[in-house]
Amino acid sequence: MRGLSECMAEPIEPAAFRARLFVKGKVQGVGYRAFAARVASQRGLCGGVRNLDDGRVELEVEGPKDQILILIEDAKTGPPASRVAAVDVEWSPATGRFSDFQVWY
Repeated sequence: MRGLSECMAEPIEPAAFRARLFVKGKVQGVGYRAFAARVASQRGLCGGVRNLDDGRVELEVEGPKDQILILIEDAKTGPPASRVAAVDVEWSPATGRFSDFQVWY
């Protein structure tokens, strides 16, 4: 699948960060991945989003920390049909391995 956006950071800038978000609640089967991909692309973030077998949705994103923080707030709301119970975040340095944002299957 072709990516939805070009990333802001290419090559990865020193100010770029990586975050893995684990979204819990009613987040599968409600358009959450499409929502996350749209919001991340609008923010110029790289990475991807996927459903996990345990019912959570995982987002892996890289880019400017301020844009990731906005994405985290958006993730707490989700699309209208979702019911987000929690968003857990793991931070690390950006790897530069992503060139766009994709929905992973």
